[in-house]
Amino acid sequence: MHHRRHRRQTAATLLCVLALLTLASHAAVAARPAGPWQPVRLPKMATHRATGPITVDGVLDDAGWQDVPRAGNFVEHQPGDQVQPPVPTEAMITYDDKYLYAAFICYDDPAEVRASYSERDRIWNDDYVLLVLDTFGDQNCAFELGSNAYGVQGDLLWSAGRGEDSTYDMVYHTSGRITDEGWQVEYAIPWTSLRFPDKPQQEWRVDFWRNNNRQVRSQYSWGIYNRGDNCWPCQWGTITGIDGVRPGSGMSLMPAFVATQAGGREPDDAGKAGAWTNGKLMGEASLNAAYGITPSITAEATINPDFSQVEADAGQIEVNSTFALSYPEKRPFFQDGSDLWATFFRPVYTRSLNRPDFAVKLIGRPGATGFAALVAQDDATPFILPFAEGSALLEGGRSTSALARVRRAFGSQSHVGAIATTRRHEGGGYGSLAGVDAGLTLSENVRVTAQALLSATTEPDNRALTARLDGLTFDGGRHTAAFDGEHFTGRAFYAGIERSGRRWGGEISGSERSPTFRAESGFEPRNDQRKLDSWTAYTFYFDKGLIERIEPLLVAGRVWDCSDVKKDEWLMGRVQANLRQAQTQVWFEKMASNELFHGTRYGGITSHELGIQVRPSEALAGGAELVWGHRIARHDEVMGDEVSHDLWVNVRPHKRVLVEQTWEGIRSDNLATGERLFEGYIARSRLNVQLSREWSARLVLQYDDFSRQWNADPLVTFRLNPFSIFYAGSTRNYGTFMGEQEGIEDWRLASRSYFLKLQYLWQI
Repeated sequence: MHHRRHRRQTAATLLCVLALLTLASHAAVAARPAGPWQPVRLPKMATHRATGPITVDGVLDDAGWQDVPRAGNFVEHQPGDQVQPPVPTEAMITYDDKYLYAAFICYDDPAEVRASYSERDRIWNDDYVLLVLDTFGDQNCAFELGSNAYGVQGDLLWSAGRGEDSTYDMVYHTSGRITDEGWQVEYAIPWTSLRFPDKPQQEWRVDFWRNNNRQVRSQYSWGIYNRGDNCWPCQWGTITGIDGVRPGSGMSLMPAFVATQAGGREPDDAGKAGAWTNGKLMGEASLNAAYGITPSITAEATINPDFSQVEADAGQIEVNSTFALSYPEKRPFFQDGSDLWATFFRPVYTRSLNRPDFAVKLIGRPGATGFAALVAQDDATPFILPFAEGSALLEGGRSTSALARVRRAFGSQSHVGAIATTRRHEGGGYGSLAGVDAGLTLSENVRVTAQALLSATTEPDNRALTARLDGLTFDGGRHTAAFDGEHFTGRAFYAGIERSGRRWGGEISGSERSPTFRAESGFEPRNDQRKLDSWTAYTFYFDKGLIERIEPLLVAGRVWDCSDVKKDEWLMGRVQANLRQAQTQVWFEKMASNELFHGTRYGGITSHELGIQVRPSEALAGGAELVWGHRIARHDEVMGDEVSHDLWVNVRPHKRVLVEQTWEGIRSDNLATGERLFEGYIARSRLNVQLSREWSARLVLQYDDFSRQWNADPLVTFRLNPFSIFYAGSTRNYGTFMGEQEGIEDWRLASRSYFLKLQYLWQI
């Protein structure tokens, strides 16, 4: 009897101990929110200073979190239209003298959570959350700070009229973990990283955003959205209670050291592989310094900057293009303020600063006014010479560039702005540009935009640089393409009206670029053009069944030159369907046009496009696109029967391993004779292994069939944050030479480089 009671007491004691241990082990897991779901439009929340310390480890048991109010009642706005999400979410925000803190509690089945260990900014196929901050409350610029369930970061800079800039980087700290009830993430954002008004009490527009990437890509946010309203930040909530803090100022230093060693070989007179030559081991130091003149104005300078890229640009097929191609900007120095340079034309293309000796910039956002100024000296200046039916890409000598921009926001996503650029060439010649732009939101659905630019160009007197353009003229023969010191002015205009809505949207726009318009510091590869463009689309939503939504789209346009000669016109129809299985998108498109090219009118131009994209699981995603029709073979000046294809597959065999494969190909036959005009493909493989939060290794292999060249780029990286980084790697280019026997190709390593870089950000 006593023995049984003792056993019962022992068992009860053990159960209590186990319960306590279980509670302790799950201290990070908050109880699910209680009470009915009550969605709110334009929600508000008053926070307060943390009452205790907070350690960013993904466990929300710190004293600083205990009495912080929680944002709840999240709303699903994709695919459902402002309905209750299948899983709840809560978010918190607080602060101290050094950091702004935020936390997300994402309730879910932990076995269903999609999360991977990956490089920074490559989390968008995972489940992730975003802390979105419009600190000035003007609906024109916002920070998007993301994290997946493991605390891997991804950040974006949103701006009105441009959307999201994925090249933007901010220093902040995150930690996340998967729990028994889902997953949770903790943030700490240094005040030195943020820009906001210098006033005692802050009032910010804020959204807490959650993406669930499952069979359907579901999106939840703090407040109710109106899908018909084209102003995203206008629908966010408001956070108050952040008092007595100052935005980032002071000094930051970013020293760097780069070492390189290159080697290569050239073909001999017979086309065979020549002797290998190794270059010297080169080492250079550089310094980037930034100083907060005021809490909202920052000056930055760099001496002997290293603007190298750690990974080659993905190849683009240009076999049938007569215009220069643009590439994304990946260099950190140009990231802050990138939203300010964006306008309807592209008067600033920072990759036109090719190899600067130095650069200085000033960025400011005092209240509703934003401005940017940049001065740089370039050792190898690129020229993009625009013409009506093509462009020429040249490389010149030293130049000095100055860029300036000011933008004043008012109302809901409305602004007026001005921009000016100039580039002066050593030895003579310059290219300058100035203009104004504006955007005005007339209602929640309708927005009008406009821009006007004037350019002035004095060519360098250097005919050798343009020898291959001898005999080419433009502007009705009034000017030669050769660099012979000519002076001319040009103009460009744009105006458009756009309607966006939950179901129906559309746009009509008109633009003009005169034959003498040039944007030397920008990317405008075509001129002598007047263009009228329009599109309209309607979206059908389905609450049940396989199809989530279908969107038919109609596009029409016409182009004239500035002598009112019709150059091109087109009519295109497209229909896209989003399915509720495997995040599937399928689409079909058909286009018909006729074009005047090099004096010949080509009628019967057609194009058909069929595509699919799927993400059936965390481990697999892919897509394919097939395009066929009658297109002009521009270098042969005949009508071609053209087929192109694009295939991509991402495979994640392990949470730390990602394999990405792309394959792009094209071929064209003479429509009249059947003769093969051109054919080729570009295949690219990228293997990334995330060894830890900081260490990663990757290998890029690319084969370009058009140039008959292999590239192999291995790299090892240690990354503390976007700006404190160490990497070591190599680039290896393989090409073909004449073999010992006639007709036999000899594949050899044509060039190779080794490099390493050490860079560290000091915030003082």
